[in-house]
Amino acid sequence: MFGFLKRSGKDADNVSPTAAAVAPVPEPIDTPQESPEKALSWRERLFAGLSRTRAQLGGKLKSVFARGKVDDELLEELETLLLTSDVGMDATLHLLDELKRRAKQEKLEGAEAIQNALAEAMAAMLQPLEQPLQVDGHKPFVIMIAGVNGAGKTTSIGKLAKYFQGQGKSVLLAAGDTFRAAAREQLMTWGERNNVTVIAQESGDPAAVVFDAIAAAKARGIDVVLADTAGRLPTQLHLMEEIAKVRRVIQKADPTGPHEVLLVLDANVGQNALAQVKSFDKSINVTGLVLTKLDGTAKGGVIAGIARQCPKPVRFIGVGEGIDDLRPFVARDFVDALFGE
Repeated sequence: MFGFLKRSGKDADNVSPTAAAVAPVPEPIDTPQESPEKALSWRERLFAGLSRTRAQLGGKLKSVFARGKVDDELLEELETLLLTSDVGMDATLHLLDELKRRAKQEKLEGAEAIQNALAEAMAAMLQPLEQPLQVDGHKPFVIMIAGVNGAGKTTSIGKLAKYFQGQGKSVLLAAGDTFRAAAREQLMTWGERNNVTVIAQESGDPAAVVFDAIAAAKARGIDVVLADTAGRLPTQLHLMEEIAKVRRVIQKADPTGPHEVLLVLDANVGQNALAQVKSFDKSINVTGLVLTKLDGTAKGGVIAGIARQCPKPVRFIGVGEGIDDLRPFVARDFVDALFGE
């Protein structure tokens, strides 16, 4: 049954965290939908989702590599292509150096051999980011989720809840984004439709909401707590301090938590994502990333920049609006989708 805990500033200390009250069902607001492409495999959806980046990168490689040899002209053209795909300067130079090394060592000849060598270099660079999230070590396993406004944070929480349910886990959501009413309503709507308990309040301290959620999860034997937090820009120092407070309160509710701190990144922002990772990491010690909206951008190469400059595990990537379109990151599949036909 859908659970909803409503608290106010006055009586917050007098409300049991396990209490539940019936809340009116809000109108649907940007709630994840069932994927219309259910017949497609995840790999097929990934290929479709990365089509824009592939057109920008992989689609133009054939003409670059048609020279059939790794020379200065090819390297110059390839550098431009990688940079325009938002791979970033650091990652681009690394890939060019690796391609030159392989060309000399393996005596590469022909477009296909050169492209395969570049794909292998990219896969090797991204492989360390492939670290699936395991939630079996604690109960409840508390996942704190952060990100800037518009990154797809709250929608991703709905998708993550569905993902963990698919693994047989019970899930509880903490509507810690108390500054944006739509965020709270999104979670409540998702909880109603998918039999997930939501701990929320109309306004007030987001840290208190998360504290209550963890207490409720312990009382109910819940496996996973997904704690939403208000969106903010990394330059808003006072708001970054607020989110740091949420992390400290989680540690009071559970000294071992949070067990994962996920940062949701919008792939459309390209290299700005690197600045976000560094800034949020400084405030809340980010342990993993969720990269969303890869289907709507030609900047999917930003993962390479992350791998070189701030190598945090990419736990999940999103390539669509469907409820199932958020899956664990697999480096080889991602590279195949970038360079595939």
